[in-house]
Order: sequence, then structure tokens, then C-alpha cells
Amino acid sequence: MEECKIKNLYNLNETIAKDLLSKFEYPWEALPEISKYIIQLGNSLDKEIYEKKGENIWIAKTAKIMPSAYINGPAIIGENAEIRHCAFIRGNAIIGNEAIVGNSTELKNVILFNGALVPHYNYVGDSILGHKSHMGAGSITSNVKSDKTLVIIKNDNENIKTNLKKVGAMIGDNVEVGCGSVLNPGTIIGKNSNIYPLSSVRGVINQNSIYKNKSEIVDKI
Repeated sequence: MEECKIKNLYNLNETIAKDLLSKFEYPWEALPEISKYIIQLGNSLDKEIYEKKGENIWIAKTAKIMPSAYINGPAIIGENAEIRHCAFIRGNAIIGNEAIVGNSTELKNVILFNGALVPHYNYVGDSILGHKSHMGAGSITSNVKSDKTLVIIKNDNENIKTNLKKVGAMIGDNVEVGCGSVLNPGTIIGKNSNIYPLSSVRGVINQNSIYKNKSEIVDKI
């Protein structure tokens, strides 16, 4: 599944997690390592740029954090990032430069590349969002199957076992996810793709696609 590989989804120069992701072929392989990576990296961050604000929490001095936001470590919040009113960061979160975590948005075990936007009522868990990707209001990642079995990445007749119970969505660079959409466990969305509002998405969506519904996925012109 070439379209699912890190090299085809992301520009690694747009994340502080570059060294972590470079170790793997597929992005979900990095999920169990996020916590340990944050702690290792955090202790080496430039103190002129970052402040340690709590146990294993590093926040750039230029980031804007609303007083009502809750941040649990391990976490790194990048330069000029914005954490808005009542955001809930549960831990194991890497939030890139100029990323936005919006009102009442919940994050857990995630990597948000630089410029990634989850600005309104989103849940993002066990997921990776690429450079300048955007999740519309109320769109969420579902990260656990209803039968609680291990997540399998599926694309036509190809399957890859993740050996993980929790895998949300791997969203490529410059992806637009429409309002109210649900990205089911193990969803992969190729870069530069658009997801129509109110979609229920599963499986692999190729790059440069427009997802209208499961029976109508067209190439961008």
C-alpha cells in the first residue's frame, strides 16, 4: 500500500516529530512511541523558545493558551500555536507551529503537523494530521472498533494488520475534512484530498481525491 506510507502522506520537514516518523514505514507504527518521544525531545528543546509548564509539558513562549484550556502531559505545543477556550488535551500530544486546537476540542495520542487545524468541537485520538490539514466543525476520528478487535487497514483486496486496538485516522498534508464527518478506525486520507460534510469514511482514500460518499470518490481535476 504505497499510498499509506509516511513518505507519500507527509512532508516531514513540517513537524518536530520528524525523527520519530522517519523510523517507520507507516504512520500508525509511530503511535505507541509518541509519549516516550515527547519526553526525550522535550528535555532537549531550546529554552529560549520553549518553557516547561508542568510535568512533561513544553509550550512555546509564542503560543497562545486560553486559561480555560486543560493540558495534560506529555505534550509539546509549538510556536504560534493557539489553544482555545475549553480545549482538552489529554496527553501524548505534539501540536505543531501555528496549529489551532479549538473550543471544546479533545486530543489524545496525536501528532498535529505545523499549521494543522482542529478548530471547532473535534475529537482526535490516536491519529496524525498533516501539514495544513483541516477538520471541519464537529468532525471526529473514531479510534476503536465497535467489537474492540485490532484495527486493520483495508484498501480493496489489500489488508495490513496494525496489531493495535486504537488507531484513528492518518490524514495527509492539505486535507480538508468536511463538517460533521466521522473518520472510522484505520482511515487513511491521501494528501490534497477533500471529504464532503457529513461523511462516514473508512479505508484508504487516495491522494488528490474528492470523497462524496463511499460509492462516489472522484479525482481532483
